[in-house]
Amino acid sequence: MNSCIYNGTVKHQRLKPIKHSLNYKTFSLLIDLDEIENLTKNISIFSFNKFNVFSFYNIDHGARDGSSVKEWVQKNIKKFNISNNITKIKLLCYPRIFGYVFNPLSIFYCYENNRLKAIFYEVKNTFNEQHTYIFKVTKDSNLIQNNCSKKFHVSPFIEMNCNYFFRLLKPGKKISVVIDQYENEDKILYAAQDGVRSDFNTKQL
Repeated sequence: MNSCIYNGTVKHQRLKPIKHSLNYKTFSLLIDLDEIENLTKNISIFSFNKFNVFSFYNIDHGARDGSSVKEWVQKNIKKFNISNNITKIKLLCYPRIFGYVFNPLSIFYCYENNRLKAIFYEVKNTFNEQHTYIFKVTKDSNLIQNNCSKKFHVSPFIEMNCNYFFRLLKPGKKISVVIDQYENEDKILYAAQDGVRSDFNTKQL
């Protein structure tokens, strides 16, 4: 099974205008979108598009109209001329817990065979709005780095005239996601998530 759970921590550090930081334990799911049906069959407390202790809904990601998340990814892969042969899509996200969820950042890892070909950074704000930053992966490296200008309003305390610098490791025994946000040349926000892999099963949930 490619799907798994990552137990770890989330860190946020705001550097301007006032310094503030937080650090808390959390967990994320890495879901192989081809395995969702099997996960629901084998794990009684996990469901797909149905209420449960833990659940995954299509309406929480992608087009957010209830349609297939996998098909939405494939359409965007073709739209941006990234690859004609994506064979595996994995999504790092939080599940719904008793029907409730907030995913400030979800990450799609798109593979051609075993080679990573694209990364989707799906960003949400507290108004339930969403924007997705899509990048082609050109180097076969364990470290992926992407940068772009900010296109979507997230925090009322940070202006739009900013840039993101993403750094992440390919999912393996561990996971690491780091985001630095810059305003001009000044770093104003640091956010990071790390985790250690465990099996996706009832006991671990």
